[in-house]
Amino acid sequence: MQELIYGCMGLGGSWSDEPYGAAQVDQAGAAIEAALEIGITLFDHADIYRRGKSEAVFGEVLASTPGLRERIRLQTKCGIRLNERGLDTHYDLSRESILERVNGSLQRLRTDHVDVLMLHRPDPLMLPAEVASAVGQLVDEGKVRQLGVSNMSGAQIAALQDHLEMPVVANQLEMSLLKRAWLESTVLVNHVESVDYSFPHGTLEFCAREGITLQAYGSLARGVFTGAPSETPTAAETATAALVAQLADDKGTTGEAILLGWLMNHPAGVAPVIGTAHPERIRACAGAADVAVAMTRAEWYRLWVTARGSNIP
Repeated sequence: MQELIYGCMGLGGSWSDEPYGAAQVDQAGAAIEAALEIGITLFDHADIYRRGKSEAVFGEVLASTPGLRERIRLQTKCGIRLNERGLDTHYDLSRESILERVNGSLQRLRTDHVDVLMLHRPDPLMLPAEVASAVGQLVDEGKVRQLGVSNMSGAQIAALQDHLEMPVVANQLEMSLLKRAWLESTVLVNHVESVDYSFPHGTLEFCAREGITLQAYGSLARGVFTGAPSETPTAAETATAALVAQLADDKGTTGEAILLGWLMNHPAGVAPVIGTAHPERIRACAGAADVAVAMTRAEWYRLWVTARGSNIP
């Protein structure tokens, strides 16, 4: 489903163990309100975001806003563990870990279910049958409605799907006009430049064939093309920012809408995840769907070629 998604990683304060306060809850409330104003109903979380504080402040807003939970959908991710067992980071998609982390997310979010559970990253030690068992239990308990993945290739999803009784409905990947490996891989087959891009070729096609929604995180390109300060912008970044501003002016919209519309124009049906915590920037994304419809093929290609800094093969 092609829609805008609000990514909640920026909510909750710092990434330290410092507790959140009223200011962080207010910030979450303002961001949620702005997202709702532009028609967003799906909110994206992960158990590790701000060390659980992103989910916790969101839960505070849910608890204090009667009827809000019924108006929105929630998704969260599990599978990454931070600062445990002497490791800065490790992955854990064991049955016990999935059950533990989902129950922790539900407690922080103050809800009895999430609409989508996403497996955050591929775990090399994952046993697909264990994942299927854990997910099946969570579905039976009414705690999870659908399953998605993040940062997985088509082949990895296919191998997992063989063991699941429910379909994988979404794959969340980094996709933007700045991070274009997903796009470059489609045209650099049998070309020397293909070695510069690690994105697994065929993943977009697999997801389209299986009806798996592509969710694009980092979709606003970290503000590189819409005014974020940069000490050493490349010539391509400078030129792209100017082109984005020109197109926004020509179409009477915002640079954010141009960037998101460019993604949504792609036939794979990309659903951008908006990660900013600033309400005014969230509202600036409102015209993305209209831009996607109105953008011409020439405009789409001009943005791509300008951002890559060289012509396509």
